[in-house]
Amino acid sequence: MIFGLLRKKNANQRIVERQYAHLTAAARQPYLYEALGVPDTVMGRLEMLSAVMILYFRRTRASATSGQEIAQQIVDAFFQDIDHSIRELGISDVGVPKRMKKIAGRFYGRLEAYAAALDGGDEAALAQALKRNIYPEEGEGGADMHDLARYLFAAEAYLTALDEAVIETGEARLPPAGGAV
Repeated sequence: MIFGLLRKKNANQRIVERQYAHLTAAARQPYLYEALGVPDTVMGRLEMLSAVMILYFRRTRASATSGQEIAQQIVDAFFQDIDHSIRELGISDVGVPKRMKKIAGRFYGRLEAYAAALDGGDEAALAQALKRNIYPEEGEGGADMHDLARYLFAAEAYLTALDEAVIETGEARLPPAGGAV
């Protein structure tokens, strides 16, 4: 029995790695940074990866148990990736848990804000939440996030329409950002 669980975990690991690679590629699309106003910085890329992860997480909430398990493993991989990046930046082992707790809180706060806007079909609310998170120091200034909000709505609709087999095999991809705006 234990060997069956290990085989399942190993098979899931390949799916998780493949899906996580697709999600990070979606968050790194140059169009997001060149045309949609996301700063091409560590924090800008983290914001986009968070937004993409939120869309994927929302898509898999209606999946079968295996899809939800994979989604949780992908979120875990996301936080492990952040942990690794923080350590590479030279943050001490003592400081990492404190920063991770703060980042996790921010991620789940974004999940709530983006979900409320997406569920309500409220592009203006999503654009405002994106602006607040992507440009926290600029208050009312900064780039207009309406095009980015429209892209995220289109990407969510695209993910929602995907067949469950695509989700279960780790082959879900977001549409190109330039084609959805």
